[in-house]
Amino acid sequence: MCSVRFSMRGHPFLRVVSFVRRLNLLLAVGLPCCMAAQQIALPTVSDSDWPSYGRTAFGDRYSPLHQIDSTNVAQLKVAWRFHTGEGAPEFKTHAPTALEVTPLVFRGTMYVSTPLGRVFALDPTTGVERWRFDPKVDLTIGFGDFANRGVALWIDGAAAPNAPCSLRVFVATIDTRLIALDAATGSPCVGFGDHGVVQLRNGLRNAPSFASEYEETSPPTVVNGVVVVGSAVADNNRIDAASGEVRGFDARTGALRWTWDPVPHDGGDLASATWVGPNAHRTGAANAWSVFAADPARDLVFVPTGSPSVDYFGGERKGRNQYANSIVAIRASTGRTVWSFQTVRHDLWDYDNASPPALVSVNVGGRSVAAVLQATKTGQLFALDRETGRPLFPITEGGVPQSDVAGEEASQTQILGSGLPALSPQRLDAGDVWGATPADREACSARFKELRNDGTFTPPSLKGSLIIPSNVGGAHWGGVAYDPVNQIAVIPTNRIAAVITLIPRAQFEGHQMEMGQERIGTEYAMMHGTPYVLKRELFLSPSNAPCTPPPFGSLVALNLRTRAIAWTVPLGTSEGLEKIGIHVPPNIPGAINLGGPITTAGGLVFIGASLDRYFRAFDTSNGRELWKAPLAAGGKATPMTYLGADGRQYVVIAAGGDGKAWGWSDEIVAFALPRVTR
Repeated sequence: MCSVRFSMRGHPFLRVVSFVRRLNLLLAVGLPCCMAAQQIALPTVSDSDWPSYGRTAFGDRYSPLHQIDSTNVAQLKVAWRFHTGEGAPEFKTHAPTALEVTPLVFRGTMYVSTPLGRVFALDPTTGVERWRFDPKVDLTIGFGDFANRGVALWIDGAAAPNAPCSLRVFVATIDTRLIALDAATGSPCVGFGDHGVVQLRNGLRNAPSFASEYEETSPPTVVNGVVVVGSAVADNNRIDAASGEVRGFDARTGALRWTWDPVPHDGGDLASATWVGPNAHRTGAANAWSVFAADPARDLVFVPTGSPSVDYFGGERKGRNQYANSIVAIRASTGRTVWSFQTVRHDLWDYDNASPPALVSVNVGGRSVAAVLQATKTGQLFALDRETGRPLFPITEGGVPQSDVAGEEASQTQILGSGLPALSPQRLDAGDVWGATPADREACSARFKELRNDGTFTPPSLKGSLIIPSNVGGAHWGGVAYDPVNQIAVIPTNRIAAVITLIPRAQFEGHQMEMGQERIGTEYAMMHGTPYVLKRELFLSPSNAPCTPPPFGSLVALNLRTRAIAWTVPLGTSEGLEKIGIHVPPNIPGAINLGGPITTAGGLVFIGASLDRYFRAFDTSNGRELWKAPLAAGGKATPMTYLGADGRQYVVIAAGGDGKAWGWSDEIVAFALPRVTR
């Protein structure tokens, strides 16, 4: 273990944002933790690069590039397209795949990963392939979220410049292998793990019971020479699902450095007592499947955790379940918990912290505070002190409705307000019920009266409970982009409700065949180890239109300086929804969306995400849509931007869809302003 600790609290340079931004190499790719402190600031990365999922390890997704701005963004044209080739017959998979990658650009090369774990190096100015790597994922496995959102980069400071694997590309494949590649050639780094590979299923507290129960969908995070990896665990299968440990591996050797379990087993950890009952400490999941943020100077990695197993019944894991549904600051060198903040107590709603955290500076009481922003599916944005985890603004906690399901003990209280305005509606009243036609509205109103409806924390019930925001948000895995100049956080949200019904197991098994014949937006899950089977459905009309009013999805800008919503605009439209069986009138604003935004110094927000399959640019100051371009499939990903060798700023998005509602494509597309001719 590294014995060096960087105690930088109060150091003047940490209070100067412009200097911190010049530490981009450290923030993007990390340095070995035993490197001398005086080397922290060297070398630097050009503002033209995008070397980490969120551009820097801070995850703020802000680019200082401004060649493309509000005056010329309407002139953007396709500059190049790259196809991964995964539509070919030899890549046919058992389950649909989703190209959700955010490409990285560093040292004149773009790095792209695919759902099958293949990695490509491209020329970022032309999109021409330089090398590729194929880990040979088993295509017959029906992975639940068959996606890969990107890779991570790391410079080995002890290696000679240009030596093999002096710059490494780390990819975590869907079948849970952590692979280190030489960034120059794409060859595995043989000194890492077993000839370049670490098997992430090894050593779990709860082993997966089937191949697709335990997956990797997000890029690793490299902090001070430690590769930190979470996992995606299948929901609602069994109470003792695959365990959700977060682990740190040596970036050079692949040796396991530490393991952190969100279900604590150390009796000395006070959080252990918040898991109550004989089966509580057998609980699985509570995993961190989203992207992490890191503060290398503080030796911290910030981990957003999800709901414990099973999501909608907690009778076998009574208590608050601390560390689940939390943002947790972990010491990157040791895996020790520094602090945690729980956003949902005893989750019964699949209210994972799906959004990646963003590390930003916020003015509070006339001083600049290093902060963590965490958006949640409950439609809240939390701003926490990065050193302590304390909320920067007064939160509101209060009593919530209690469960009427036998064996369940819902939390008595929940956080009802973050001290910032809610990002999406917190309840649905009778007067809000919507219908695409009068008949639809009548049917929606009739169903509304049958459901239990007590707001955001309505517990699941046998009669059916209306849940808003639903398991798709509020804020979702698209996360937050931050404009540091104006202190504006931009967050995509969904505004549709779900209906959660718990069915006694004997009743379900007696009618299982007829229950299997269901319509769009409905699913069942067995929840083994509980007395119930889950029925989860979107709150839709007979014509499959939402019963919640439009917009069904929005882009929200929240000003942290004024603590007020700066603007809210519909994200997407109803265009094309009939292709997936949702029937609404034309030109209804706002669509269901999944994918993230970025901000730029040109005063722009770029985002795809919406079901209508467009890529858009908005004015950061007022939310006005300035440009949009059609995509081959939905841009269910987070875009990025960089400066090419030809001096042009490029904006790139994976237009891959998901093989279902968002369509499917294997295309990555780059946009730029027209070349200047002289």
